Amino acid sequence: MKPDLWSLYRQMLKSRLFEEAVIQLWEDGRISGEMHLGIGEEAIVAGVLDHMREGDAVALDHRGTPALLMRGIDPTLLLKEFLGRHDGLCSGMGGHMHLFSPEHLAASSGIIGASGPAAVGFALAAVHLRPEAVAVAFFGEGAANQGMMMEAMNLAVVWKLPVLFVCKDNEWAISTFSPSVTGGNLIDRAKGFGIDAIEVDGMDVEAVWNNASEAIERARAGLGPTFLLGRCAHREGHFLGDQLLRMGRHPLKEMGRAGPLLRSVTQRGEVPMRERTKSLNTVASIGKKMVDQISKRGDPLDRARQVLEPDTERLQRLEEEVKQEIQQAVDAALSDK
Repeated sequence: MKPDLWSLYRQMLKSRLFEEAVIQLWEDGRISGEMHLGIGEEAIVAGVLDHMREGDAVALDHRGTPALLMRGIDPTLLLKEFLGRHDGLCSGMGGHMHLFSPEHLAASSGIIGASGPAAVGFALAAVHLRPEAVAVAFFGEGAANQGMMMEAMNLAVVWKLPVLFVCKDNEWAISTFSPSVTGGNLIDRAKGFGIDAIEVDGMDVEAVWNNASEAIERARAGLGPTFLLGRCAHREGHFLGDQLLRMGRHPLKEMGRAGPLLRSVTQRGEVPMRERTKSLNTVASIGKKMVDQISKRGDPLDRARQVLEPDTERLQRLEEEVKQEIQQAVDAALSDK
């Protein structure tokens, strides 16, 4: 069986255009607080969730917007929630990180690593209440170092639960380069628990779809959990307005904002000048490293679109339909007071 690339691209594009609309609302000051986006993760999310059925559950991290959209949650309800409206998905109390939809068996949390235990709970309930149903946990590679995530993997193996652990690896835990704080590699770590582990190009939606298909079928057949590691890139950094990413993209423009850092280098103190200069260089180099990684890995939507480009008319029609759908959601969220 082959994936329907048109359907997958539609889901990815819907997520991307929705989150680009969120960027505009955030920059306009309509959304308060931080905003963590899934731009760059769309291929991983779409490739996995395309296999989900009614009764399956999904446990999400603080970048849950793409998955919630792809599970069929009304984009207008999500926007109203981000805007803090009482008629939002969670009555305006969840923001963008703590979102719940009982009818979709979907829950997100801003607590790093919390999707692991949540997915194990969903899967345990499925064993008793919904035979052949599965649960999926989405999380970043930084969360793989959390104790609760490893405990969740251990229990999933011991109880042979129908769970797919999906690690979206962008190599950055906020501003820390993940390989510098992670012992060994995550594939071997998962195998150490007795979990089947697969590494896949997280920018290739077809590759994700194929590997997720096998893993989810194993889970439905009662053969236990699988760990899927997908490499990706957060194209907007850790959060909107990420200072390190801005510095990497526009070093001269952003240098003016680094006044306190520059002044700290010239101040007398116990720390030698060379060490303070080294720290400043480290901050500047992190941003450049992030930009280089994003450029190297590319854009999952571009890769999916290239396959569909020969049918130009159909592609343009699809893209226009999705644009209109998202614009209507934005208009409804802003006009319905």
